[in-house]
Amino acid sequence: MRKYKLLSLSIMAALIAACGGSEEAAAPASKPMVATPAASQSAFGNVSQERLENAENEPEQWLTYGGSYNEQRFSRLDQINVDNADQLGLAWWVDIETNQDQESTPLFVDGVIYFTESFGQVTAIDASSGETLWRFDPEVEGSVVGKGCCGVSNRGAAVYEGKLFVTAYDGRMFALDAETGEALWETQTVDEELNYTSTGAVRVANGKVFIGNGGAEFRTRGFVSAVDANTGEILWRFYTVPGNPELGFENDAMRMAAETWNGNWWELGGGGSTWDGITYDPETNLLLFGVGNGAPWNPLVRSPGGGDNLFLNSIVAVDADTGEYVWHYQQIPGEEWDFDSVQQITIADLEVDGEVRHVAMQAAKSGFFYMLDAYTGELLRANNFVTVNWTSGYDITTGRPIINEAAQYTKREAGTIIQPGPAGAHGAHPMSFSPDTGLLYIPARESSMAFANAPENIDGRFNLGMEYFGHDYAYDDPENTVPRGSTTRLVAWDPVAAKEVWAIEDSPVGGTLTTAGGLLVKGGGETLGIYNAEDGAELKMFDTKATSYSGAITYIHEGEQYIAQVVGGPSFLGYYAPTYARLLVYKLGGDAQLPEKVEYTQRPLAPPEETAGAELVAAGDTLYGENCAMCHDVGGMARSSFPDLRRTPLLHSQEGFDNVVLGGALAERGMTSFASVLSAEDTEAIRHYIISEAHIAMATPSPFGPPPDDVAPEDVEEFEEETQDN
Repeated sequence: MRKYKLLSLSIMAALIAACGGSEEAAAPASKPMVATPAASQSAFGNVSQERLENAENEPEQWLTYGGSYNEQRFSRLDQINVDNADQLGLAWWVDIETNQDQESTPLFVDGVIYFTESFGQVTAIDASSGETLWRFDPEVEGSVVGKGCCGVSNRGAAVYEGKLFVTAYDGRMFALDAETGEALWETQTVDEELNYTSTGAVRVANGKVFIGNGGAEFRTRGFVSAVDANTGEILWRFYTVPGNPELGFENDAMRMAAETWNGNWWELGGGGSTWDGITYDPETNLLLFGVGNGAPWNPLVRSPGGGDNLFLNSIVAVDADTGEYVWHYQQIPGEEWDFDSVQQITIADLEVDGEVRHVAMQAAKSGFFYMLDAYTGELLRANNFVTVNWTSGYDITTGRPIINEAAQYTKREAGTIIQPGPAGAHGAHPMSFSPDTGLLYIPARESSMAFANAPENIDGRFNLGMEYFGHDYAYDDPENTVPRGSTTRLVAWDPVAAKEVWAIEDSPVGGTLTTAGGLLVKGGGETLGIYNAEDGAELKMFDTKATSYSGAITYIHEGEQYIAQVVGGPSFLGYYAPTYARLLVYKLGGDAQLPEKVEYTQRPLAPPEETAGAELVAAGDTLYGENCAMCHDVGGMARSSFPDLRRTPLLHSQEGFDNVVLGGALAERGMTSFASVLSAEDTEAIRHYIISEAHIAMATPSPFGPPPDDVAPEDVEEFEEETQDN
């Protein structure tokens, strides 16, 4: 057994989001750091355009994020197969010391494994020895963490002509020497004054590096950038929504899009983030990318008077060389439910209605599977793969959904249950497509949530124009048939018939991989499952001892096939609990054993006595929902990789609470000041609301059992001093 420790990372303590303005993003100049020619001649990262375009014929490598440009996540390797998968075992692992989400898909290039970590950190590992060759840290400032909504993960890097490309959480793109990890150039791809972040995997083709960004919960305007791989110069930029007409439109596509908007939409940003799905198609030389939700979510606020609001919730195709618009397909015109269309876009050649078509496929957050002609954007299929209530289906001729008005919260005063909820039917967990079975494998979620119209909700931390908290009473309506909560499953989907073939029920969502060995490799929960891709029969199940979100890869090194996956994410035991983030590598006959988890007891629920009246608590409920719930979840219970506020000792001290929330005492650790949107009276109400929620939680049995009998609150004065001196 071999075990290799990496250098320690900084542990970010408190994460929360901040607000921004509405100006357009700039295109800052790059910063050359060293000369680049030597790197391109290195034996490391020797990935040419020709190799990328023929990656399917080099299955012993994993050269790009989705395995090849078609993003199918299918490998032709079959050394590990359905007949011997039960002999798989852990070969070795590398520890990653962090308490943040790990969603990276590794790359394997000529004996070196490259993977990204949270914030855009990168590690290179020798696949023979397991030793760390180099490690790069972009040193993202803690205060930047507050600019995002949903965590600081990074999904992957790209390797091209001796360089490795990665984008840090703060939007800076780096070119690194693939041999040494030395930074060759640095380019800021977003406007640092606004609430842009970058968590997506970069793609590279024909000397250009492509990246999008997040920020549509704030006042931002989405776009995709193409960056020169040698110099870091931004070559072109395609915006997803139009800007202020008085400043002129960047191109005819923006002029066309502006016809579908009303009011002064640019003042609220417009939204349209491009935070995940980007696919380069060499057959058409098109760059396809998915576009996210609008800003605000509420279309009556975003675009008074209606309109389709192009290019929100669309798949857009542009000329990869020039960025010139070619076609688009908008999945949900005038969308209002946060149904981003940014999920993975997979390319394949399939016989559809008696004709072989070059198609683009997406299983979207809305719960619908879409198949488009990759040349023209023509809609070929639109069918739901989970239960939905926002539409009864699509008119395939017009390409438009038939909206269920009963699901439009903008037309109702009471809470309105939306299915699926904002967590979506399919997120960033990669699906895969097997040409052998003809099936897509979709990590799917059945969910719902009650929304309410709140057009005034645009002046707090988030730019939503609605509420998604405090309206659970809608589930108690005698006519409601939508269940509370959510379930997850793996759906094996026939893309041509547009129907489910079989499913693995109650299977936690996680990335997938398929192989010519007949295998479906799937993460989820704290497991990595090996299944028969034909029927879903379980062949082997590994305990990863860590959250298993990301997609696995497979490769051959020194004659043996391996499967590798990056694992790690928030623990149900609390923000400060160990996450056991690691790179795990498996092979036939592997006999390594992961160490057992150490015992951990999270900080107890120990709030002060509740002294506030119902009116103050109710006011705190509203303020919390508008400013805090996006990160810390409803009731303070912790969402993703954020602290559980019900357990903070600062509930015992309004002064200490304000030092953090208003004074920004923990800004460098990610908890930015809210003084621009909250007053001292507001924070008092919020603190009492959290105290109330802590008491409710104390009265509710915990799935982890009762806390120790002798637990007492931490020393509040000591905690206050720490926040004052931070």
